[in-house]
Amino acid sequence: MRAMVCEAWGGPETLVLRELPDLKPKAGEVVVKVLAAGVNFPDVLIVQKKYQVQPELPFTPGAEVSGVVLRVGEGVQTLQVGDRVAGLCQLGGFAEQVAMAASGCIQIPPGMDANVAAGFLLAYGTSWYALHDRAALRPGETMLVLGGAGGVGLAAIQIGKAIGARVVAAASSDEKCALCREHGADEVINYASEELRAGIKRTCAKGPDVIFDPVGGRYSEIAFRSIGWRGRHLVIGFAAGEIPALPLNLALLKGASIVGVFWGDYVRREPTRWRSDYTELLARITDRSLSPLISKVYPLDQVSKALTDMAERHVTGKIVIRPQD
Repeated sequence: MRAMVCEAWGGPETLVLRELPDLKPKAGEVVVKVLAAGVNFPDVLIVQKKYQVQPELPFTPGAEVSGVVLRVGEGVQTLQVGDRVAGLCQLGGFAEQVAMAASGCIQIPPGMDANVAAGFLLAYGTSWYALHDRAALRPGETMLVLGGAGGVGLAAIQIGKAIGARVVAAASSDEKCALCREHGADEVINYASEELRAGIKRTCAKGPDVIFDPVGGRYSEIAFRSIGWRGRHLVIGFAAGEIPALPLNLALLKGASIVGVFWGDYVRREPTRWRSDYTELLARITDRSLSPLISKVYPLDQVSKALTDMAERHVTGKIVIRPQD
């Protein structure tokens, strides 16, 4: 089988395409023929040794996949060869085959596109957990989404609207702002042409009740200074590359909360609740009440380009790798 391998820490350009032996499942595992693999910002960080999880070299990045079960390990009773599945593999997704725990797989409907199946799990799972569980977002509240045109941002916009919130999306160009509106945003802020704090004042008279923040960097503090009374600032990630230091006196003065959203550990620690979330999301995507945007597809030998495009902010929505193409 072919796989994109990280053999030395560095940028996406250091990844190499290798021919590796076919995989054999351990007890409790299945080997999946990968039809599509979702690309996420942590994939950019992990090859640079900048992510909180640092695997031993060499390894194959790629954390979420969809495909067909090829081989079943000892003790697996919930899946069989030929089943169409999607799931989390943490590593190994940018390859023609991946071995993963059967417990991390869920069967997908026959009609669901493999690209969508691979591309919604992390983005929509993170946003669902963040808004339903961590923020307890309520109908009528106002939510500010930073990085609104990315995969996680668009998911948050759609889920926020489904809850009944008023959604303000911030993005870095007119084109990205237009995309946010297409996916349900009530108001937009182009923080390349309008100072973010002025944009928040214009669109959120009393300050946002919830700030959905996968960006970090300098925008986090600007947004947090504008948060409303009893607001919740959701710490999703740091796509800007800088971890901000938020002034805690503002949390005191505004009765506000800084809320961490570590979806990966939620999946590990609370698997029953995660599977319930997944079932709900799958139903909503099947009935099209949620609509993931797959904006571009790359073959396996272009994983480096896909990660570079993501690192350089050229990506909207979700991008996927197609290892069999």
